[in-house]
Amino acid sequence: MKISLFAPLANPIADADYLRELGTCVDELGFHSVWLAEHVVLFDEYKSRYPYAADGRIPAGGENGIIDPFTALSFLAAVTKRVRLGSGICLVPQRNPVYTAKETASIDWLSGGRLDFGVGIGWLAEEFEATATPFEKRADRCRSYLEVIRRLWCDPVSEYEDEYYRLPACRQYPKPVQTPHPPIFFGGESNPALRRVADLGQGWYGFNLEPEQLKERLATLHGLLAERGRQRSEIEVVVSPYLLDCDFEKVKRYREAGADQVVLVNFSPGREALRGLLEGLAEEFVEPARAL
Repeated sequence: MKISLFAPLANPIADADYLRELGTCVDELGFHSVWLAEHVVLFDEYKSRYPYAADGRIPAGGENGIIDPFTALSFLAAVTKRVRLGSGICLVPQRNPVYTAKETASIDWLSGGRLDFGVGIGWLAEEFEATATPFEKRADRCRSYLEVIRRLWCDPVSEYEDEYYRLPACRQYPKPVQTPHPPIFFGGESNPALRRVADLGQGWYGFNLEPEQLKERLATLHGLLAERGRQRSEIEVVVSPYLLDCDFEKVKRYREAGADQVVLVNFSPGREALRGLLEGLAEEFVEPARAL
């Protein structure tokens, strides 16, 4: 069983020294990967409902801005040698796909092929408004933009056109190190999210799920994969307890339910406490999980 870390990089705690310590620790302590979130802006007041909290509010105020994940992953690539680097998740339909392809390929190139591209369609309508992108049909736009990204990653000369985007014939380099491209992990727990995994994904990233919920969602995913002639072995299943309690017994239950990777959450108050907290997680989870 792989044990990874979700690291909310909030202002003002996550400065350069914090990131350097984070990278050093996850590399040394044996975490499989580190996953970083994306929100380009947050709001003091919003009508959208956050799907992972009972009150519908994201557990961060508008002043606790999150560092851009690809900037932070580039920084981590420079201070690590082993740990995988994940976007968890990138809000693809509110971004320009050509720039997203460039940023992700560059990280994969600079890290020696360690990028896991976690993607999703987003939930915060106000953020789409701030980026001047439509909130409606964002799932279809996500599929379209991913195809643009894939063409730029894989084709010597890249070209694509549909109702959402027109990419004229062009060249983009460097290409990713990983072939055919970095694995795409879809976030989301709904049936449409699982269909995106079955259609296009190499991984699924479930969030805030109990083991029993994971097992139920995986039964649906298995059926969708079978309908498309795909095997369960083609998909890496990642799950994070996120705001739920988690101990090693629950990790075992995640494994029994079908998880390949469990992503723990680190809410560190600052760099001084970070190493001790991560050493504690490594002792409690990383080392024992090697035997699962």
